[in-house]
Amino acid sequence: MVNTIFNSPKTRFAVIFQMSLVALFSFTLLRSVLLIKNWHLLDHTLYGWIYIFGIGFIYDVAFISYFCIPFVFLFLILPEKWFGNALFRFLVQVTGFCILYGLLFSMVAEWFFWDEFGVRFNFISVDYLVYRREVANNIMQSYPVFWILPVLFMITVLAFFILRPSLLKAIRVREKFSQRFSIAFCLLLIPGIAGLFLNQSQRSFSDNNYVNELASNGPYQLFASFRNNTLDYRQLYETGDDKILSSILKEQVFEPEGRYDQTGLYNIRRRVEENGAEKRLNVILISVESLSANFLTRFGEQKNLTPFMDEWFKKGKLFTNFYATGTRTDRGLEAITLSLPPTPGRSVVKRPDNSHMYSLGKVFKDKGYDTAFLYGGRGYFDNMNAFFSGNGYRIVDQTSLSDTEVTFKNAWGVCDEDIYNRAIYEANQAYGSKTPFFFHIMTTSNHQPFTFPEGKIDLLPGEGEGGSGRDGGVKYTDYALSRLIKAAEKQPWFDETIFVVVADHCAASAGKIGLPVEKYHIPLFIYAPKHITAGEIDLLSSQIDIAPTLLSLLHFSYDSFFFGKDILAADFKERAFIANYQKLGLLNNKELLILSPRKEISMVDTDSKEPSLNKVNPSYPFVKEMISYYQGADYILKNRLNRWPENRADYAEK
Repeated sequence: MVNTIFNSPKTRFAVIFQMSLVALFSFTLLRSVLLIKNWHLLDHTLYGWIYIFGIGFIYDVAFISYFCIPFVFLFLILPEKWFGNALFRFLVQVTGFCILYGLLFSMVAEWFFWDEFGVRFNFISVDYLVYRREVANNIMQSYPVFWILPVLFMITVLAFFILRPSLLKAIRVREKFSQRFSIAFCLLLIPGIAGLFLNQSQRSFSDNNYVNELASNGPYQLFASFRNNTLDYRQLYETGDDKILSSILKEQVFEPEGRYDQTGLYNIRRRVEENGAEKRLNVILISVESLSANFLTRFGEQKNLTPFMDEWFKKGKLFTNFYATGTRTDRGLEAITLSLPPTPGRSVVKRPDNSHMYSLGKVFKDKGYDTAFLYGGRGYFDNMNAFFSGNGYRIVDQTSLSDTEVTFKNAWGVCDEDIYNRAIYEANQAYGSKTPFFFHIMTTSNHQPFTFPEGKIDLLPGEGEGGSGRDGGVKYTDYALSRLIKAAEKQPWFDETIFVVVADHCAASAGKIGLPVEKYHIPLFIYAPKHITAGEIDLLSSQIDIAPTLLSLLHFSYDSFFFGKDILAADFKERAFIANYQKLGLLNNKELLILSPRKEISMVDTDSKEPSLNKVNPSYPFVKEMISYYQGADYILKNRLNRWPENRADYAEK
């Protein structure tokens, strides 16, 4: 059959068959190479191999069938006299060459994507296409693009030279419309069946996440992520009775001194009342890009990458059992700012209609603070500017800095020192006007391509193991933070300022199970030597708890729709929320509970040396509490409950 398709074609559709077979071979080759790369992470069973290559083949065929739809229609309706002319032959060859080149480019891109994230194309790759400027610059600065593209071109030339005679033979075939219609109908039947019966759930049968990813098709996942950037919670996830879950959620967020409006499902709006006088201290909250806990000596790092933080973190409150809610910057910003559990699909930061929400910045703004979000990059990335400006913050990003303020920049923005220097300037301006300030800073330097100014640390860009790699990025991040604190110590507002340092997420998130707990472990550090005693806090908690904890330290009374709790309160219940765009988890000190699409509930014993997923039912301990958080968050967002009133009188009337 293959010989007929390539050497003795009987139909003009042989052109499609030829390119499809080449694509199938390429996808299988990439899958095999990735399997070898991750050999040590897989359980090698016959079932596993059949699953990886069998399901993978189905996804490969589905993507190819979708891709071929316009070509099938073209080959069906094009008359014989047009099909065989010189111009059409030329266009077929050019198109075939471009498809081959695109196929090779996709394979190389997916290899690098897997190398960085440990998964096939997904939501991240969609963002990479949306924000082309930052991503293109990042790719140019991270990889030898000017070598890769010509090499791919040469390989394409060779492959096309081998394939070209077969293409020309297929173009010369003459056949009646009735024959073409029969073949076209069969070809169009494949994407029709795939559209009806195939979705991303078929690649989620294994408990080993690497197996599921290998059984996927990267381009298929890319387009599926475009289509499924939001997920319907009630359709895909285990649900419960709203009245019961609403009551459970209200119990979980109960504040002993709070004043509540108890009416309505999932209405957790309350007035948090603090005893004692407010401490109107300044706050500088720093979200550090990709600062995994394991980069710190305190958590086992042996390379001395963070000498400043290792010593500085002994002088304030270090939260050692603290977790990121997600794997992307926007998830961290969402949790810190809104104190909201992660919901499936994209984060609230990138969704439309995401303004006027109860936020940490709104609390400070209502207290008369100068409230600002400072970002080293361009704030349109990940919709940050729109989100923060709509929720009580003014914006300072890369475009706000003058040329004299920028000493170094790369694909993602200015170096950390530059944005820290601007923060010092903004703080001095606020202090000069006798206005307390709350600044939320988001850094960029600890991100690929990990470039930074020369002469700052003992690794230069491009030199040694970490000069242009992660180690160099972490070490420069530590250095820049030390410069910020040294500069702040010289300012008149330093003694009346709280510094909060937290990661937005870990540096890597891939693992055997869908939510590898160790890939969410991050540090939280709160420092104000005149006001906060030093010590370590080992209570299990996560990013949604930052806002209530910080506001409690300041003795602020405020209106709240926060899901988080004050970690330092006597009644704090240890738990952490971790998730990716599909799996939603609740972590306690013994196990991790996970909600997954297809209404699955799983449990992972976190004490086990080889964690594995075990299915549980809704009656399993803590499952209802978990569902109350996630179903409640979904309900609240859909019904716009966590929006601040137009004025304070509205709340008083309630």
